[in-house]
Order: sequence, then C-alpha cells, then structure tokens
Amino acid sequence: MGGVARRTVVAAAGGAGLVGMLAGCGGSGDDAGSGAPGASGGSGGGSAKGGGGAVLARTADIPQGGGKVFADQGVVVTQPTAGEFKAFSSSCTHSGCAVKDVVDGTITCPCHGSAFSAADGSVRQGPATRPLPPAQIKVEGDAITLA
Repeated sequence: MGGVARRTVVAAAGGAGLVGMLAGCGGSGDDAGSGAPGASGGSGGGSAKGGGGAVLARTADIPQGGGKVFADQGVVVTQPTAGEFKAFSSSCTHSGCAVKDVVDGTITCPCHGSAFSAADGSVRQGPATRPLPPAQIKVEGDAITLA
C-alpha cells in the first residue's frame, strides 16, 4: 500500500491537536510553561487573550485582598495590597478550567478545587502543581488595561 503510514497520520493529527489545545488554553496543563510569577507594580510577563487599549476595569472595581475574573479576556486581576495590582491567566494550570473568583487573597478554580495566591499566582492547594502564568496590565490613573 503506497502513501503515508497510518501511524504517521495519527501522530501528526495528535500533535496538531495538542498545539491547538495549548494555544487555546494559554499553556494550561501541569507540564506546560514555567509560570514564573510577575513583577510587582501591576504587571507580569505571561499570556492572556487580547491586547491593550480598552479599559478592562477601574481600580475601584478590584477589591483589596480580592480580584475580578475577566473571562472574555482570559485574565484575572487582583489587588493583593492597597494600590498593588496583579494579573494572571484565568486558565487553571491543572486542566484549563476558568478560575471562578478571588476571595481573601485566594484565586479559586471550581473544577477540581485548585487554589492560587492572588499576590503571585503560586499554588496554595492542588491538584494544580504550577502557578498561574502572569499577564501584562497597565495601571494609569484609575484605569486598568491589558498591556
């Protein structure tokens, strides 16, 4: 039988699906990316959907010790301490579910119970083993935008 072996086609299709899944989930999965925490002062270095420009939120919209999930933009914005704003991917690093909320300094995922620090995205409770990747934001006056 001529042509490409079935094994090659299956392997190529699987690889293409994996690339699509990682791109769509912002690198979620326990083995994806380093997830290094972002810098203080309202910016990080990770990936979130979309770019800057439009105002994402006002500083008054982000409670101190809490935060807000912006599902359409794939980002969660937190205010760990007064006047300090952070942003992270809203995709849980365990299985790619969207995190739900930020309460008392903890970002929670409703799918399997993973919890992350609102200050640096680090894992507070598994099953996730990798921190939330940081996302870039700009805080100018009272406006927060994606960078």
